[in-house]
Amino acid sequence: MRRPRPPPGAAPAACAGAAAAAAPEPLGLVPIQTRVGVTVWPASCAHTRAAEGSATVPSAGRNEERRRAWRASRESRLQPLPSCEACATPSPEEVRSWAQSFDKLMHSPAGRSVFREFLRTEYSEENMLFWLACEELKAEANQHVVDEKARLIYEDYVSILSPKEVSLDSRVREGVNKKMQEPSAHTFDDAQLQIYTLMHRDSYPRFLSSPAYRALLLRGRSTSSSEA
Repeated sequence: MRRPRPPPGAAPAACAGAAAAAAPEPLGLVPIQTRVGVTVWPASCAHTRAAEGSATVPSAGRNEERRRAWRASRESRLQPLPSCEACATPSPEEVRSWAQSFDKLMHSPAGRSVFREFLRTEYSEENMLFWLACEELKAEANQHVVDEKARLIYEDYVSILSPKEVSLDSRVREGVNKKMQEPSAHTFDDAQLQIYTLMHRDSYPRFLSSPAYRALLLRGRSTSSSEA
C-alpha cells in the first residue's frame, strides 16, 4: 500500500528536529550580530525561533544580573554623596574661595557637597549627578565597564523618558546619540561641558547669595575672630 505523497513544497514532519540537529545555522539566512555578542537568526520557522530562544535567554539573564549588580554598586557610590558635615570641614579661606570662581567650588569636595544640597532645593540636583557620573566614566579604562556605564548614564540623564533628564540642546544631544553607537570614556564630554556651563551661569550666582553659603561665611568669620 502506497503512502500518500505530501503536497508539493511541504516540509517533512521531522524537519524541525532533524534540521536543528544537523544544521544549527539556518541556510540562506543572514545572521545579525548584537552588541552583547549574541548571534540572532531571523525567525523564519519554528526550529529557528527555538534555537534563537535557547541561545539568547541565558545570555540575556547573565547581562541582566550584571546590569543589576552594576546599578546597585553605582547607586551606592553616587547617591549617598557625603554631606558637608561628613566631609572634611572647609577652612574659612576655602569657603571664601568658592566665591572667586566656579572652578574652585567644583574642585572642592566640600564645595560640591554644599552646592549639590543647594541644587536639590532648586530641583536640579540631576545636573550635579550627571557631572559626577561623567567624571567617573572618564576615569574608567575597562571597555566593557565603559559600555555599561555609558548606557546607564544615557538612560538616567539623556533619555527623554527619564525623570532625571538634563537639559541639552539638539546639537549636543544628536552628538551623544551618534557616539553611543561606539561608547567611549569621553562620549559625554560635550554634554558634560554644557551642563557645567549651565550650573555656572544659572545656579552658581544664586548659590553665592543663598542662606546656606552666607551661613558658612559667617561661621568662618566667627571662627577666625575666636582664634584671634
